[in-house]
Amino acid sequence: MTRAHEDPMDSYRRLRREQPDLFRNDEGPGAIDLVDPSQVPEDLGTLGVVYQDPYIRLLRDPVRFPDGRLGTYLRILGTADAPSAAILPVLDGRVLLMENYRHAVRGWTLEIPRGFGTDGLTAESNALKELDEELSAQVESLTPIGVVHPDTGLHSRPVHLFFATLTATGPLETAAGIRSLVTFTPEELDRNIVEGTVTDGFTLTALTQARLRNLL
Repeated sequence: MTRAHEDPMDSYRRLRREQPDLFRNDEGPGAIDLVDPSQVPEDLGTLGVVYQDPYIRLLRDPVRFPDGRLGTYLRILGTADAPSAAILPVLDGRVLLMENYRHAVRGWTLEIPRGFGTDGLTAESNALKELDEELSAQVESLTPIGVVHPDTGLHSRPVHLFFATLTATGPLETAAGIRSLVTFTPEELDRNIVEGTVTDGFTLTALTQARLRNLL
C-alpha cells in the first residue's frame, strides 16, 4: 500500500523490493525491457506509482523498446495481492447475467459477476464472496474454468474464471449499480451475443471456457 504523500518513485522502489517478480525482464530479442529510472530523459515526466486507490495501482515504468528507444509504459496492478475472480452463474439450466451500470462506458451492460481480490482469500473464496455480495446467491457447486487477461496491454495479472451452479438468488447489490438479473437459455444467449447485446469480455470468455469443458 502506498503511504500517504509518498513520492511516486519511493513507492515504485519499495514495490520493486517487495515484489521483484513484477519487474523481471524476459530474456531474448524483441522484448520491452524495464530500465533504471535514471536512464530515462527527465522531460518524459513523472515515473513510478503515479496513482493508487483501494483497488488499483497505476505504474508508469521506465522502459527500453526493441528499437533502442527509451521511454515509458503504463500498466495497472491490483492493490490487493489476492486473485480476482469472475463467475458464470447458472440456475435451473439458465445463465444469469446482471444488468449493471458501468461508469467507464456510461451505460448499462449485461455481464457475469466479478470483483477484485481481497487480501487473505483464495480465488475460490473471492468468487463465492462476489456471488454472495452481488446476487445473494446460494451456491451448489463452483468449478474453476481457467483464467483470462482482461487487457494484456495494460493489466498485469489474470482474472480467475469459475462456473457456478446456483440453487437460489436473493437481493441484488443495487448500490453497486446492479438493477436486475436477466436469464437466458444457452441458445438465447448465443443470439444476444451475435446481435451485440452482450459484449462484456469476461462474460464471453467464461462462456467459451464453459462450453469447451462441456459445462453448458
